[in-house]
Amino acid sequence: MNNVKKDSLNDTAIIVSDGCCVQLGNAQALDDVTFSIERGKKVAVVGPNGGGKSTLFNAIAGLVPIVDGSLKIKGMNPEDAKGSISYVPQKDLINRNFPLSVKQVVEMGLINKDTLNLFSRKKINKKIKEALENVGLVEKINENINNLSGGQFQRVLIARGLAQDADILLLDEAFSAVDVGAQEDIMNLISDINLDGKTILIATHDINNLEEKFDEVLCLNRHCCAYGDPSEVLTSEVIEEMYGSHNEMFKFHTPESHTKNND
Repeated sequence: MNNVKKDSLNDTAIIVSDGCCVQLGNAQALDDVTFSIERGKKVAVVGPNGGGKSTLFNAIAGLVPIVDGSLKIKGMNPEDAKGSISYVPQKDLINRNFPLSVKQVVEMGLINKDTLNLFSRKKINKKIKEALENVGLVEKINENINNLSGGQFQRVLIARGLAQDADILLLDEAFSAVDVGAQEDIMNLISDINLDGKTILIATHDINNLEEKFDEVLCLNRHCCAYGDPSEVLTSEVIEEMYGSHNEMFKFHTPESHTKNND
């Protein structure tokens, strides 16, 4: 089944995927994925391991190519919309044993901005402080990241994303390495961020109480099983489609069935 219709796509959405396909090596990682996300929504992206959640985030961030269909960010191809996206990947490359301060990590979010010059140091420091205030860690600004808890470090990474002033925030498994208390803190934080009109996508394995935490849910298992209000789309059939066996569905599907998208 597929609860997402082509006519759900519209011109007012900030992210529009229309039959998007991504190939990794010889494997079809995303196949005919269609959905449309409105500006300011808080969206849970759920599905099994290997279901394409990280691949979708990489595609939105312009890190992997689209082989068929289209994916538009604010009407642009992902490669042209990178300035609108902040991405906190599942496995951050920062070595927490390296002597970096919280301030230095957040400043990494500004490295591609036109702010790194002698005349804008005050502006840089202001952005860093504001981002840390938003995640409740301004008092840790000079702390070595090795001294932080898992939840605190995750909030520092979110602050790094916020410092970019992006319209879209992608959090890949933001709750996977933190305890239940830290998960609740991060969710409260994300709710506050959403008040600023940012569009937030969070990949998560937890499908419990999504209707209380998110505006919409995107159910993914290489294809889009369903998208919409969690209380409406998380049916037993959709959950079975996401987490059940799908070998038959892709039995006759090969990477060669798609050609390079030149859009």
